[in-house]
Amino acid sequence: MESKLIFCVLFGIFIASSFDFNDAVVFKFTNVVCESFNKSWFVFHNCRLKAVSRSKVTLNMNATILHPTNDMTCHAQMFKRASGYKPWLMNIKLDVCLFLRRKNNPFFSIVYSFFKDLSNFNHTCPYVGAIIVKDVYLRPELLRLAMPTGDYLLSMKWYYYQKHQFDMNFSFTFVEDLLQS
Repeated sequence: MESKLIFCVLFGIFIASSFDFNDAVVFKFTNVVCESFNKSWFVFHNCRLKAVSRSKVTLNMNATILHPTNDMTCHAQMFKRASGYKPWLMNIKLDVCLFLRRKNNPFFSIVYSFFKDLSNFNHTCPYVGAIIVKDVYLRPELLRLAMPTGDYLLSMKWYYYQKHQFDMNFSFTFVEDLLQS
């Protein structure tokens, strides 16, 4: 009896390891829009997507913060596309300087995990000078929450000293089709 149980467990581990469920996931950027409202404080030089393959699109951004800031707030909203974009899951304001010291928000921790290794936006305040994001792509293994298949929009409004400085809107698609893997 024990040998049958051991065989079943080993067979289950073998079958589970032979399927790579990340192959069935399409998780990629579809659009990005960056706009500065106060060019005397924040300037975008480059904000674009580059298609590397059919399932991989990278984000490259180059911007400059012209004056040092110790008070940064981000208002982020997540929308899901269903006959237009509808509010979904999250509408939150975050003190960015506090977050970078303590990593105290689970949703922003997930978003930050995509950017932290591929950008210079990985230290605490004050921020001044160039902000560079190079070859960021969406990796399904970093997504730690379940999402239904669909098209999404992450809208981020950034404030310095309670003044609206710039917006960043990231559109992406998430498709998990485990039946075709």
